[in-house]
Amino acid sequence: MADQNNHLVIMAGGIGSRFWPMSTPEKPKQFIDVLGCGRTLLQLTVDRFKGICNAENIWVVTSASYVDLVREQLPEIPEENILKEPCRRNTAPCIAYVSWRIKSKCPHANIVVSPSDHIVMNPTEFQRVIQSCLGFVGESDAIITLGMKPNRPETGYGYIQADLSASSVRNKEVFRVDSFREKPDLKTAEKYIQKNNYFWNAGIFIWNVSTIVNAFRVYQPAISEIFESMLPYYGTPKEQEVIDEKFPLCENISVDYAIMEKVEEIFVFPANFGWSDLGTWGSLQEHVAHDAYGNACIGNNIKVYDTHNCMIHTTQEKKVVVQGLDGYIVAEKDDTLLICKLSEEQRIKQFSE
Repeated sequence: MADQNNHLVIMAGGIGSRFWPMSTPEKPKQFIDVLGCGRTLLQLTVDRFKGICNAENIWVVTSASYVDLVREQLPEIPEENILKEPCRRNTAPCIAYVSWRIKSKCPHANIVVSPSDHIVMNPTEFQRVIQSCLGFVGESDAIITLGMKPNRPETGYGYIQADLSASSVRNKEVFRVDSFREKPDLKTAEKYIQKNNYFWNAGIFIWNVSTIVNAFRVYQPAISEIFESMLPYYGTPKEQEVIDEKFPLCENISVDYAIMEKVEEIFVFPANFGWSDLGTWGSLQEHVAHDAYGNACIGNNIKVYDTHNCMIHTTQEKKVVVQGLDGYIVAEKDDTLLICKLSEEQRIKQFSE
């Protein structure tokens, strides 16, 4: 039975066209079935919280252009829980808006903030970690961020440096954060993974609503003042009109810079539940089943011959035959076919233009 005070916030406003041609700015990766399992990444995010959070306590913050996609893919959540950003202002204003909105409805809410486009391969362990964190923040003024145990010198993620010398008295799996580190170069990343106290920053946060609202009041008073001034309008027909007027006044700043690097009661829960932000076709290849030759195939009828280490995603074609490739992406969507070396994936953006 889900705790009535548990709330889930999903940030789903990203416009990136990673996984082109399957994803586009009109329908970015959070709204597509990347894994070929019949559920989009957004839907899989909600699925992970079943038993933790009731549908009426799920909030999605997105842009006006994606509201219909959210409604279509998540018909179980109340329409008023789909919050529309009138413009992009990074994660701090996004989180501030939804936090004040939740507080107006549920003053004792415990909140998990999650991206909409990541994957988790071990949902049972994920739920255990989240439940443990929710218990921790429900009894304190602490903020928890999840740290993923690194298995390679990744330069595409930020890192969390933890103080592992002593765990929290209230939870032996929770440790204080020493510092947040920006995405490193390869040499620095290699140094990080040689130590045991550096973790990937997954961008998943857990806190009590009063804790995060008070943090904005202390560390970001200008943003706080904007959303405090809207208290008479939350949950009313005028809310969107006022948000459209006030939201663009917010500073464009991430929650990491705005809050996480400033608060004192900040902790990390080192976790390992098969997480990936699915930033590339290569990362997708790592997280789906392979054949004996290293090929990851997502599609109804794919045949490979003399082919190795390829990522093949062809869910619309009746039959696909690939011969003689090594280390390639083969992906199709509607009237577009991509065949590209995995090692040249960074060039896909120019191909899509």
